[in-house]
Amino acid sequence: MSNGSEIKPTDLRGILKYVPRYHDQVFILAIDGAVVADENFGNILLDVAVLRSLGIKVVIVHGVGKQIEELSISRKVPITDFIGTGVTDAATLDLAIRAAGRVTHLVLEDLTQNNLKAALTNAVRSATLGVLRGVDHQFTGRVDRVDREFLLQLIASGVVPVVNPIAFDRDGRPLRVNSDLLAAELAEALQATKIIFFTMHRGLEIAGKLHRQINVDVLRDILGTKPETINEPMRSKADHAVKAIDSGTPRVHLLDGRQIDALLTEIFSNEGVGTLIHGNEYQQIRQATKRDVRAIYNLTRSAVKREELLYRTQQAIEKNIENFHVFEIDENVIACVSLTFFADKPGLAEVGSLYVMPFYHHRGIGKKMVDYGCKVAKDRGATTMLALSTQAFTFFSSVCGFNEIDKLSLPEQRLKSYEESGRNSKILVKQV
Repeated sequence: MSNGSEIKPTDLRGILKYVPRYHDQVFILAIDGAVVADENFGNILLDVAVLRSLGIKVVIVHGVGKQIEELSISRKVPITDFIGTGVTDAATLDLAIRAAGRVTHLVLEDLTQNNLKAALTNAVRSATLGVLRGVDHQFTGRVDRVDREFLLQLIASGVVPVVNPIAFDRDGRPLRVNSDLLAAELAEALQATKIIFFTMHRGLEIAGKLHRQINVDVLRDILGTKPETINEPMRSKADHAVKAIDSGTPRVHLLDGRQIDALLTEIFSNEGVGTLIHGNEYQQIRQATKRDVRAIYNLTRSAVKREELLYRTQQAIEKNIENFHVFEIDENVIACVSLTFFADKPGLAEVGSLYVMPFYHHRGIGKKMVDYGCKVAKDRGATTMLALSTQAFTFFSSVCGFNEIDKLSLPEQRLKSYEESGRNSKILVKQV
């Protein structure tokens, strides 16, 4: 999305292609208390109005950690815990209730300013966390059940449900519940497509390095073996992201709530701006279909201009679409490769039209595409892979293990088209 007032047609096209995919699906937006207090919070709820206008169902969960700390300081009341996972004594619970009331009011106020109906709900029933490892957690709660039907009725009525971190037990007594936990439990109960955590940090950092995307299995292993390498404010969210994905939520996003347009950019673009934690089905290489023709054409157009790839019309791509394979991330085509077989040389196959969006360079995707092409070709009886390249020949030789050969080794028909192109490409082969 543009940060200025001018909306480009390309922005609209980018959004519209996602509308059928996300229409009528549930997103859980989990907003830290510090983000609610930030000057950008109003922009986030303006983006929520955009989501609702596109038929995306939204549930908002908010935290109160910052507000509890501020009340503790201003009232000179010591607190035992401010994030809802440790011990909550009576004084801390009282401050949490007061903070929750204030923050919920701000959320409802901004939603009202954006012409959205909203309601604070008691859809989550809690139970005391009890005694863990010999420690009585007093008024800290866990989620006992979620009233799914109640929430769905509100959503069906055009209401945005708001859930704050004070939940009631079966006797109506209030308990402090961690908002990250609430988000994960709500996502499971409502079969949400996404959880989007808004924080005061740019995303998930591991050993000081920001990760734009990470597989849940990799993250689970890090949490189990080296949790200290994850930036401390993100550990709770990383932990609950793993639990949410294991419970059926496909994707969890970590966004910087201070960044304008972060929500729409994360959802409606290939690149995103935060961290995406995904299950194993998130990315895949698959056979291209006719529905991919335009995406492949648009994907390779810039490479054609730079003379990295041979120009192909949409008609030519469609005619040979069975030769193409694509790499998807979050159902978006970000890379492609083609395979060509030769009737007069059944043991030979050519890998071509290899292209990866620049944003995804240096992540091993190009090699995955070539390796996949080699596997498919081998399964179909090929023993030798051929690649022609003008600018990426070092990639094929040093990364993929191809060796350069003379053009006279090409099949007769391929040699003819090679000469006619005038591109003078390097010719490389690899045994498979």
